[in-house]
Amino acid sequence: MPMAAKRLFVSALVAVVGLTGCSIVPLEEERPARRGSGNDTVTAALTDVERFWTAQFGSVAGGDKFTKVQGGYFPYSQADPPPACGGQQASYEPNAFYCPPDDFIAWDAQQLIPQLEDDYGPLLVGVVMAHEYGHAIQTRLGDTEQPTVVLEQQADCYAGAWLAEVLAGKSTAFKDVTPAQLDDAVAGVLTLRDQPGTPAQAEGAHGNAFDRVRALQDGVEEGVTTCAGYNARNLPVTEVPFTSREDAATGGNLPYDQAVSALADDAQEYWQRAYPSLAGAQWADLAVQPFRAGNPPGCPQPDASAEGRAFYCRDGDFVAFDSSELGPALHQRIGDYAIGMLMGDLFARAAQDRRGESTRSEQGQLTVDCLAGSWTNDILRRERGASLTLSPGDLDEAVTALLAFGRATEGGGPTAFDRIAAYREGVLKGLRACVS
Repeated sequence: MPMAAKRLFVSALVAVVGLTGCSIVPLEEERPARRGSGNDTVTAALTDVERFWTAQFGSVAGGDKFTKVQGGYFPYSQADPPPACGGQQASYEPNAFYCPPDDFIAWDAQQLIPQLEDDYGPLLVGVVMAHEYGHAIQTRLGDTEQPTVVLEQQADCYAGAWLAEVLAGKSTAFKDVTPAQLDDAVAGVLTLRDQPGTPAQAEGAHGNAFDRVRALQDGVEEGVTTCAGYNARNLPVTEVPFTSREDAATGGNLPYDQAVSALADDAQEYWQRAYPSLAGAQWADLAVQPFRAGNPPGCPQPDASAEGRAFYCRDGDFVAFDSSELGPALHQRIGDYAIGMLMGDLFARAAQDRRGESTRSEQGQLTVDCLAGSWTNDILRRERGASLTLSPGDLDEAVTALLAFGRATEGGGPTAFDRIAAYREGVLKGLRACVS
């Protein structure tokens, strides 16, 4: 049987979020007119990725020389489909893929690439091409006998290693990338994920958005040698299948009012247990005050989140959030654990402030995000049957909400890319990861 093409999994390209500040809209809403096929961006990106691997390949291949993709590059459309891969002719799909037996890369120039570039910018197109080239690197290294989820996240990691050079100003194709452009690319990566509930062991599994962003960040932070070391034993995979038909039918989502109540109570209980080890003092119950949009409770200097629609108030020692617009929008358009991210952020702000540490500096904000992740870590480690556990897709909902809260602008502060990394540290390692 011929080897299957390595495909970039695109999750329906609908009902995922494009975010500006905290404005959350589904992709199927009206967009500006297409700028074109995106082929110029793809060509420039592939040339730059080849430059990158010419320099880096020897470090993961025992000094061997890099050879470029030999079978060519093929933009395709419904009228002009991609070449056969291993003798098998594929039907048209809005996708991008690497074909191992024939050593070529192909991409949909009719829908996928123009849509990604229009919605998230050219840098995401570069990341997609760097991911596909990552599969070509796996073939050159003879490193293809691993579960699909490992191969896909290793390709994400390789794409991140290339992205690190872009951010360092070494790219020939992408210059002067701004924090906002980086966060746009991360928003796009969140759309390229498995459907919630897809087990990591499933054939063709690529991983949830939380894991795929983690792999991308591994590449940015640690480079190609870390990526090359990925295997089924050391790859932290967080996706799990639904455990019941009822859970699958609801997507694991609690109704809005129940989600707010249950998550606020759980965050309170977590900090009662965790705060003494963080600050050496007991946790005083934190009041949660919902308010209607435009009518927040008085607070002289609110420590704001979500563009001011949620905040911690030191003077009154309470947290508050817009429960008439912000909360329902997060729940409806992202999911119930977007409310979990909101509560996690607010309670973490209170914990950081109560122990006398800043939340307003860049490092203070990253610590808040890590502390919010530490609560998620506590939920993640619970046994089945606990009163509150994570469902498939919850971690994706959390990072999508965090992207909404922390999307970079021309102002200062950490990017959402950095904030997601800090949150991930807390999720994977717990409270100890948040205290230097």
